[in-house]
Amino acid sequence: MNVLVLNCGSSSIKYQLIDMSAQAELKAKGIVERIGLKMGEFTHKPTGKSVYNLKTPVPNHEVGINLVLNALIDKTHGVISSLEEINAVGHRIAYGGEHFKDSTILGEKELEIIEQLCELAPLHNPANLTGVRTIQKLLPSVKNVGVFDTSFHQTMPPEAFLYAIPFDYYANHKIRRYGFHGTSHKYVAPKASDMVNLKYEESKIISCHLGNGASICAIKNGKSVDTSMGFTPVEGLIMGTRCGDLDLGVLLYIAEKEKLDYKGMNNLINKKSGLLGITGTTVDMRDIYALKEEGNQRSKYAFELFAYRVRKYIGAYAVAMGGVDIILFTGGIGENAWYQREAICNEGLEFLGARIDKEVNKKTVGTDGIISTPDSRIKILAVTTNEELVIATDTYRLIYS
Repeated sequence: MNVLVLNCGSSSIKYQLIDMSAQAELKAKGIVERIGLKMGEFTHKPTGKSVYNLKTPVPNHEVGINLVLNALIDKTHGVISSLEEINAVGHRIAYGGEHFKDSTILGEKELEIIEQLCELAPLHNPANLTGVRTIQKLLPSVKNVGVFDTSFHQTMPPEAFLYAIPFDYYANHKIRRYGFHGTSHKYVAPKASDMVNLKYEESKIISCHLGNGASICAIKNGKSVDTSMGFTPVEGLIMGTRCGDLDLGVLLYIAEKEKLDYKGMNNLINKKSGLLGITGTTVDMRDIYALKEEGNQRSKYAFELFAYRVRKYIGAYAVAMGGVDIILFTGGIGENAWYQREAICNEGLEFLGARIDKEVNKKTVGTDGIISTPDSRIKILAVTTNEELVIATDTYRLIYS
């Protein structure tokens, strides 16, 4: 059974075709980029064949998805003989609110709810919804499944998800902490438990998904009990261009001083802040580390601020769960930036009994591994994530279970 996984962003489409009938065999993956700009880029990677690259205008998501479907059945770089071999499509949907506590088969009722939620997730849900509507048009007989970033965090208790604002804003508008990166945390946490022979349902895990977008999740006995992202993905850790935790008074002050309207403030906290705001030049942790080593002060600030914020959340979540068995790192930075993992763990976590093996850590790049010392009371792990496999697995479960 072939599941096509689509992750439609505002200007990109990431995809994988996975055969779920055996050992979740990846048949192809790729990305359509620069949708809506003068010239788009398409990269298709079929398993066992040469990579196919194409530069062509991609004015909208329907054109982009058509590129994907045509590549999958192409005589040279295709991996299936016809589109009839696509049995289901799983979609990453960023925002499900309180409506979707699990992944779900998408009918008109569900799509109407997702559309209503677009005002709460204007950067993500509209693009996700466009992907579903396009598949309905191009593959009308295929079932669509929505897998929500927010669903995994629906187990958080009220003391973790409520904000200290007038309660009517929650009651009437559902303003609360929702959290994101749920598919990633959901995948890596049980995987980490297996790596150290702990029962997932009886363990306390702090999952650090660190990349251009970054979040930390406290997972107790298999359930999310707190997470750093909030009502939107802006809250929490410092990210590539998002500010993370910020005194709201700062926003009011800047808005008044700079005469910024809502659009200007939204652009400030989402696209001009974070690592980019501090360095002024880059969001790439590799560049930040190299510049820091050369003595660049702003890159040093960015590097150390990032590590400090992660440490603070680890400490807070250890208290929230009454201890911790595993600290794991995943995502682009978490899996590859050994120097950032060392900075996070090398200072301030010793009181927890967490000790990183510096030499093993340096060698563990882009792969799974235990990077703590043998005498560390807490296991520290690097764990590669696979959000697309989570989406494919949930799609298969819902349609064929």
